[in-house]
Amino acid sequence: MKENSWELINPQSKNLAFKVFEFNDAQDFKELKKYNYFSVVLIVKGEGTLIADISEYPFTQNSLLCFSLYQPFKIRCDGKLRGMTINFHPEFFCLHKHRNEVSCNGVLFNNIYESPVLDLTAEEAQSLFTIMSGLKTEIQRPGASQPEMLISYLKILLINATRIKVERRNRIELNLNDGPEILNNLKDAVEEDFTSLHSAGDYAKLLNISTAALNRLSKTHFNKTHSDLITDRIIVEAKRQLYLTSKALKLIAYELGFNDEFYFSRFFKKNVAISPQYFRDTVGFDRANA
Repeated sequence: MKENSWELINPQSKNLAFKVFEFNDAQDFKELKKYNYFSVVLIVKGEGTLIADISEYPFTQNSLLCFSLYQPFKIRCDGKLRGMTINFHPEFFCLHKHRNEVSCNGVLFNNIYESPVLDLTAEEAQSLFTIMSGLKTEIQRPGASQPEMLISYLKILLINATRIKVERRNRIELNLNDGPEILNNLKDAVEEDFTSLHSAGDYAKLLNISTAALNRLSKTHFNKTHSDLITDRIIVEAKRQLYLTSKALKLIAYELGFNDEFYFSRFFKKNVAISPQYFRDTVGFDRANA
């Protein structure tokens, strides 16, 4: 274990359950990361570019970056980078199980329509840094109550970060209401039809717009083509089903609009870089209902 890194290991699986990591440079983020746990990265000093999935996002100091299970990301930064990272496995803290207390899924994580970069004020960044410092202190105090204390601090961190992002989102939505109505129609169409319509052309016909115009609109406002938007939405739902249920892969594939289980597996592996079964094996499944 590094001097600036503290870990809690699951005694049953021997896998990482929880981790706090302080960083003073970008060295640990230069290579593409894909973790079987959630990650929250607070940048308090430095600026650069985040590469998440296939999109790029600029960030400056006082930024919060959030990544879901096996979401690929890396950071380009030429200057100094300082902050703190929190990692937690879903077996340690299940977002679904605690959804009524911490409504961060679809806000901080698994949010395909918004940037994973949350700009913070200096006061907001300091507040989140203080909570993370509390997690750092607690993880260095082993004992029977340690997991509960860590979970309590983690809840506070996620609740506060979610509040900040929801406030930002509400302001953006106010601006969107003055913009093209097609954006809201586009999001509604994806949410309603992603299990049955898998091509940008299908949505172009549905929304009475050309495929090229639809892709330009999606790229401008969501930083990804419409085809990538559809793919991301299918993958988010596939991950949810793999984790939260014990359904057979064949059934999950069918419910997501794939007639061939093997085609679904290839689709998943192409976009997540691991098989659906490996995702289930390393993340766990049906834990929320156990």
